[in-house]
Amino acid sequence: MPVAEGGCLCGGVRYAVSAQPIRVTICHCKFCQRATGGAYLVEPIFDKAVFSVITGEAKTYEHRSEGSGKMVTIHFCETCGTKLFLTFERFPDVAGIYGGTFDDPNWFDRTPENSKHIFIGVAQHATVIPAGVNTYREHATAGDGAPVEPTIFDTPKTIRPGE
Repeated sequence: MPVAEGGCLCGGVRYAVSAQPIRVTICHCKFCQRATGGAYLVEPIFDKAVFSVITGEAKTYEHRSEGSGKMVTIHFCETCGTKLFLTFERFPDVAGIYGGTFDDPNWFDRTPENSKHIFIGVAQHATVIPAGVNTYREHATAGDGAPVEPTIFDTPKTIRPGE
């Protein structure tokens, strides 16, 4: 039974998830800025076992991550161009959804307990990072998989030039 569904602009590709996200990553990297055309990507992460494409077939574009050197695959609608989800060579058991493609993009929570902001070192100026959330200048894990120590702001942090 789906918990939530989403899809592309034209309706040609639809997907469903049957559980809450494992976590929510808010990514400020240049790749995500360019891929979304916005300041960051809100990316709920799901175990692949609870995610499925239910209508249509997504096309793919593979991109080598500048940070990890591993492949990132963007899955998109060939007709309307909507980017729907990502899969990762580095994290093979999960899928990251472009959060705005859910029918209700607010159905999942974004709390300090389940979310993190990554690549704030290249975040766009005037981006506000909420207080109490794990943040990382780059990725939350090192290239060898070791966790990186987060920074947690006591008050909201506005990204300023040169920081």
